[in-house]
Amino acid sequence: MWKELNNQLYRKFVFTDFNDAFSFMIKVSEVANRLNHHPKWTNEWSVVEIWLTTHDSNNEITDKDREMASHIDKIIDQPKIDKKGVKLFTDGGSRGNPGPSASGFVILDSNDDVLFSKGIYLGVMTNNQAEYLALKYGLEKLLDMGIEEVSVYMDSLLIVNQMNGKFKIKNKDLLIIFTDIKNILASFKKIAFTHVPREKNKLADAEVNKALDKAIA
Repeated sequence: MWKELNNQLYRKFVFTDFNDAFSFMIKVSEVANRLNHHPKWTNEWSVVEIWLTTHDSNNEITDKDREMASHIDKIIDQPKIDKKGVKLFTDGGSRGNPGPSASGFVILDSNDDVLFSKGIYLGVMTNNQAEYLALKYGLEKLLDMGIEEVSVYMDSLLIVNQMNGKFKIKNKDLLIIFTDIKNILASFKKIAFTHVPREKNKLADAEVNKALDKAIA
Protein backbone atom coordinates (compact mmCIF):
# COMPACT_ATOMS: atom_id res chain seq x y z
CA MET A 1 0.00 0.00 0.00
CA TRP A 2 1.02 3.61 -0.53
CA LYS A 3 2.39 5.52 2.49
CA GLU A 4 2.74 9.27 3.01
CA LEU A 5 6.36 10.01 3.84
CA ASN A 6 7.91 13.49 3.84
CA ASN A 7 5.14 14.96 1.66
CA GLN A 8 5.45 12.10 -0.82
CA LEU A 9 3.44 9.01 -1.67
CA TYR A 10 5.75 6.00 -1.35
CA ARG A 11 5.38 2.35 -2.25
CA LYS A 12 7.83 -0.55 -2.61
CA PHE A 13 7.24 -3.28 -5.22
CA VAL A 14 8.98 -6.67 -5.18
CA PHE A 15 8.94 -8.90 -8.28
CA THR A 16 10.21 -12.38 -9.07
CA ASP A 17 13.15 -11.17 -11.15
CA PHE A 18 14.58 -8.20 -13.04
CA ASN A 19 12.59 -8.90 -16.20
CA ASP A 20 9.29 -8.59 -14.34
CA ALA A 21 10.50 -5.44 -12.58
CA PHE A 22 11.64 -3.89 -15.86
CA SER A 23 8.34 -4.75 -17.57
CA PHE A 24 6.53 -3.01 -14.72
CA MET A 25 8.71 0.09 -15.05
CA ILE A 26 7.97 0.32 -18.78
CA LYS A 27 4.22 0.26 -18.10
CA VAL A 28 4.58 2.90 -15.38
CA SER A 29 6.62 5.13 -17.69
CA GLU A 30 3.88 4.95 -20.34
CA VAL A 31 1.26 6.05 -17.81
CA ALA A 32 3.57 8.80 -16.52
CA ASN A 33 3.98 10.17 -20.05
CA ARG A 34 0.21 10.19 -20.60
CA LEU A 35 -0.45 11.96 -17.29
CA ASN A 36 2.56 14.27 -17.62
CA HIS A 37 3.80 13.07 -14.24
CA HIS A 38 7.44 12.71 -13.24
CA PRO A 39 7.80 10.12 -10.49
CA LYS A 40 11.01 9.46 -8.64
CA TRP A 41 11.98 5.81 -8.52
CA THR A 42 14.83 3.41 -7.93
CA ASN A 43 15.38 -0.13 -9.13
CA GLU A 44 17.70 -2.80 -7.80
CA TRP A 45 17.22 -6.17 -9.48
CA SER A 46 13.68 -7.27 -8.57
CA VAL A 47 12.82 -4.31 -6.33
CA VAL A 48 11.24 -1.04 -7.49
CA GLU A 49 10.59 1.88 -5.15
CA ILE A 50 8.46 4.85 -6.24
CA TRP A 51 7.94 8.30 -4.70
CA LEU A 52 5.18 10.60 -5.98
CA THR A 53 4.92 14.35 -5.36
CA THR A 54 3.90 17.38 -7.43
CA HIS A 55 6.83 19.69 -8.07
CA ASP A 56 4.61 22.51 -9.37
CA SER A 57 2.73 22.54 -6.05
CA ASN A 58 5.71 23.06 -3.72
CA ASN A 59 6.40 19.32 -3.64
CA GLU A 60 3.11 18.55 -1.92
CA ILE A 61 0.91 15.50 -2.48
CA THR A 62 -1.93 16.44 -4.85
CA ASP A 63 -4.75 14.71 -6.71
CA LYS A 64 -2.31 14.34 -9.61
CA ASP A 65 -0.13 12.08 -7.45
CA ARG A 66 -3.11 10.10 -6.21
CA GLU A 67 -4.27 9.57 -9.79
CA MET A 68 -0.80 8.34 -10.75
CA ALA A 69 -0.76 6.00 -7.74
CA SER A 70 -4.16 4.63 -8.75
CA HIS A 71 -2.92 3.87 -12.27
CA ILE A 72 0.17 2.12 -10.88
CA ASP A 73 -2.04 0.02 -8.60
CA LYS A 74 -4.09 -1.03 -11.63
CA ILE A 75 -0.92 -2.22 -13.36
CA ILE A 76 -0.07 -4.37 -10.35
CA ASP A 77 -3.61 -5.67 -9.81
CA GLN A 78 -4.49 -6.40 -13.41
CA PRO A 79 -5.44 -10.06 -13.96
CA LYS A 80 -3.30 -12.40 -15.98
CA ILE A 81 -4.85 -12.63 -19.42
CA ASP A 82 -3.99 -14.09 -22.77
CA LYS A 83 -2.74 -11.02 -24.61
CA LYS A 84 -2.93 -12.62 -28.05
CA GLY A 85 -5.98 -12.12 -30.21
CA VAL A 86 -7.38 -9.24 -28.16
CA LYS A 87 -10.11 -7.17 -29.84
CA LEU A 88 -11.30 -3.64 -29.11
CA PHE A 89 -14.77 -2.55 -30.24
CA THR A 90 -15.54 1.16 -29.89
CA ASP A 91 -18.53 3.37 -30.60
CA GLY A 92 -19.76 6.88 -29.96
CA GLY A 93 -23.14 8.52 -30.15
CA SER A 94 -24.69 11.99 -30.02
CA ARG A 95 -28.39 12.63 -29.51
CA GLY A 96 -28.66 15.78 -31.60
CA ASN A 97 -25.22 15.96 -33.25
CA PRO A 98 -24.16 18.12 -31.56
CA GLY A 99 -26.01 17.11 -28.44
CA PRO A 100 -25.66 14.93 -25.34
CA SER A 101 -22.95 12.42 -26.25
CA ALA A 102 -21.22 9.33 -24.92
CA SER A 103 -18.42 6.95 -25.80
CA GLY A 104 -18.39 3.21 -25.31
CA PHE A 105 -15.82 0.47 -25.73
CA VAL A 106 -15.55 -3.26 -25.12
CA ILE A 107 -12.37 -5.37 -24.91
CA LEU A 108 -12.65 -9.05 -25.83
CA ASP A 109 -10.17 -11.90 -25.65
CA SER A 110 -9.50 -14.40 -28.41
CA ASN A 111 -12.56 -16.42 -27.33
CA ASP A 112 -14.80 -13.31 -27.52
CA ASP A 113 -15.20 -13.24 -23.75
CA VAL A 114 -15.52 -9.70 -22.38
CA LEU A 115 -12.44 -8.56 -20.48
CA PHE A 116 -13.64 -5.02 -19.89
CA SER A 117 -16.43 -2.70 -20.99
CA LYS A 118 -17.28 0.90 -20.23
CA GLY A 119 -19.57 3.74 -21.27
CA ILE A 120 -18.57 7.37 -20.64
CA TYR A 121 -20.88 10.37 -20.76
CA LEU A 122 -19.14 13.30 -22.48
CA GLY A 123 -21.56 16.20 -22.39
CA VAL A 124 -22.53 18.11 -25.52
CA MET A 125 -20.44 17.39 -28.59
CA THR A 126 -20.65 15.81 -32.04
CA ASN A 127 -21.00 12.16 -32.99
CA ASN A 128 -17.51 12.08 -34.56
CA GLN A 129 -15.94 13.54 -31.43
CA ALA A 130 -17.64 10.84 -29.36
CA GLU A 131 -16.40 8.16 -31.79
CA TYR A 132 -12.81 9.38 -31.55
CA LEU A 133 -12.88 9.68 -27.77
CA ALA A 134 -14.19 6.12 -27.51
CA LEU A 135 -11.14 4.97 -29.44
CA LYS A 136 -8.81 7.04 -27.26
CA TYR A 137 -10.27 5.74 -23.98
CA GLY A 138 -10.25 2.16 -25.24
CA LEU A 139 -6.59 2.34 -26.27
CA GLU A 140 -5.62 3.87 -22.92
CA LYS A 141 -7.38 1.03 -21.09
CA LEU A 142 -5.55 -1.55 -23.21
CA LEU A 143 -2.21 -0.07 -22.20
CA ASP A 144 -3.27 -0.08 -18.55
CA MET A 145 -3.98 -3.79 -18.99
CA GLY A 146 -0.54 -4.34 -20.51
CA ILE A 147 -1.90 -5.22 -23.96
CA GLU A 148 0.29 -4.02 -26.83
CA GLU A 149 -1.22 -5.91 -29.78
CA VAL A 150 -4.87 -5.44 -30.71
CA SER A 151 -7.39 -5.51 -33.53
CA VAL A 152 -9.71 -2.49 -33.40
CA TYR A 153 -13.24 -2.63 -34.83
CA MET A 154 -15.46 0.42 -35.43
CA ASP A 155 -18.65 1.03 -37.38
CA SER A 156 -17.47 4.53 -38.40
CA LEU A 157 -15.98 4.05 -41.85
CA LEU A 158 -14.78 7.65 -41.81
CA ILE A 159 -12.66 7.22 -38.70
CA VAL A 160 -11.32 3.84 -39.79
CA ASN A 161 -10.17 5.38 -43.07
CA GLN A 162 -8.63 8.31 -41.23
CA MET A 163 -6.78 6.03 -38.83
CA ASN A 164 -5.52 3.98 -41.78
CA GLY A 165 -4.29 7.15 -43.49
CA LYS A 166 -6.73 7.04 -46.39
CA PHE A 167 -8.56 10.27 -45.47
CA LYS A 168 -7.20 13.52 -44.01
CA ILE A 169 -8.74 15.23 -41.01
CA LYS A 170 -9.89 18.79 -41.62
CA ASN A 171 -11.93 19.41 -38.47
CA LYS A 172 -9.75 21.11 -35.82
CA ASP A 173 -11.60 19.59 -32.86
CA LEU A 174 -11.16 16.09 -34.26
CA LEU A 175 -7.53 16.75 -35.13
CA ILE A 176 -6.74 17.42 -31.46
CA ILE A 177 -8.14 14.04 -30.40
CA PHE A 178 -6.55 12.32 -33.41
CA THR A 179 -3.13 13.69 -32.39
CA ASP A 180 -3.58 12.34 -28.85
CA ILE A 181 -4.45 8.94 -30.30
CA LYS A 182 -1.42 8.91 -32.60
CA ASN A 183 0.80 9.53 -29.58
CA ILE A 184 -0.85 6.65 -27.74
CA LEU A 185 -0.35 4.34 -30.74
CA ALA A 186 3.43 4.71 -30.36
CA SER A 187 3.18 2.45 -27.27
CA PHE A 188 1.64 -0.43 -29.25
CA LYS A 189 3.67 -3.10 -31.02
CA LYS A 190 0.89 -4.08 -33.43
CA ILE A 191 -2.53 -2.58 -34.16
CA ALA A 192 -5.06 -2.84 -36.98
CA PHE A 193 -8.24 -0.86 -37.68
CA THR A 194 -11.20 -2.56 -39.34
CA HIS A 195 -14.66 -1.31 -40.27
CA VAL A 196 -17.65 -3.43 -39.20
CA PRO A 197 -21.40 -2.91 -39.75
CA ARG A 198 -23.40 -1.58 -36.81
CA GLU A 199 -25.01 -4.96 -36.13
CA LYS A 200 -21.57 -6.35 -35.29
CA ASN A 201 -20.81 -3.51 -32.90
CA LYS A 202 -23.78 -3.94 -30.57
CA LEU A 203 -21.75 -4.37 -27.37
CA ALA A 204 -19.99 -1.02 -27.69
CA ASP A 205 -23.21 0.64 -28.85
CA ALA A 206 -24.98 -0.68 -25.75
CA GLU A 207 -22.34 0.96 -23.52
CA VAL A 208 -22.96 4.28 -25.30
CA ASN A 209 -26.70 4.11 -24.76
CA LYS A 210 -26.41 3.04 -21.13
CA ALA A 211 -24.18 6.05 -20.42
CA LEU A 212 -26.56 8.41 -22.23
CA ASP A 213 -29.69 7.00 -20.59
CA LYS A 214 -28.14 7.31 -17.13
CA ALA A 215 -26.94 10.88 -17.71
CA ILE A 216 -30.05 12.39 -19.25
CA ALA A 217 -32.79 10.36 -17.55
